Amino acid sequence: MTTITASMVKDLREKTGAGMMDCKQALSEANGDIEAAIDWLRAKGLSKAAKKSDRVAAEGLIGVAATATKGAVVEVNAETDFVARNEQFQEMVRNITTLVPEVGDDVAKIQAATYPGKSVTVEDQIKESIATIGENMALRRAALVEVSEGVVAAYVHNKISDDLGKIGVLVALESSGDKDKLMAFGRQIAMHIAAATPLALTPDELDADIIAKERAIYLEQAQASGKPQEIVEKMVEGRLRKEYFQQVVLLQQTFVIDGKASVEQAVKEAEKEIGAPIKVTRFERFALGEGIEKKEDDFAAEVAAAAGTN
Repeated sequence: MTTITASMVKDLREKTGAGMMDCKQALSEANGDIEAAIDWLRAKGLSKAAKKSDRVAAEGLIGVAATATKGAVVEVNAETDFVARNEQFQEMVRNITTLVPEVGDDVAKIQAATYPGKSVTVEDQIKESIATIGENMALRRAALVEVSEGVVAAYVHNKISDDLGKIGVLVALESSGDKDKLMAFGRQIAMHIAAATPLALTPDELDADIIAKERAIYLEQAQASGKPQEIVEKMVEGRLRKEYFQQVVLLQQTFVIDGKASVEQAVKEAEKEIGAPIKVTRFERFALGEGIEKKEDDFAAEVAAAAGTN
């Protein structure tokens, strides 16, 4: 059986806000698996959904480059936040981002492409920067968003420099209406996406495993009510539609710009001003370090080891 340590309990408590004893019990039930413990707490109604951004960390920059109908977003990682403020690193991220509309968003192809203004590849340029700056770096991911008619709007949150920051968003809007007004509205949608962190454009685009996981949690909670199974099933489906989908599906989220209408309703309202139908076809949201677990060093242990006391 896995030993449940105080640091594990502390970590789970910070992620969920649940009580210390509840966290200890959840970890025991989950045999030390923190993700399973989070789900256990949620099923018991003792924790809110932990945000992915609370569980991951990495340094570097998100770069964004957008024209009227095409936009690119990339993530380049480094070891420390200090490097993100290095002008040489910033220039490299910008240059890599500008390549994406030309070569596509496949990381291997970007790395093999010729670095702007030089005869070396992007991969070689990154290696050169590693040697010069003294930190490990990596081109992690990229995305390219296009529309045939309409606009691709962009937004950078926690901006470090022009088109560089901690969160980068692209959103594609198809419309034959006024392009300037459409771009302004698109930027509002992009700002909403940065703040609200939707997982998908519509319910149909949600990962089936994610829906199954949420349904299982709602089912366990509903069954505790003691109501007949057919009522329980309706309760579960109702909560999925009214609670979960409204939290994670872009078009069903409450539009943060006004805090009242859904994004879908805001799109319909904007059509009057823009003079034509609008269809949101795709979005990309890159948050720096999302999905990368950052190693947490035990400073006290390091000092003790250095002093020869361990």
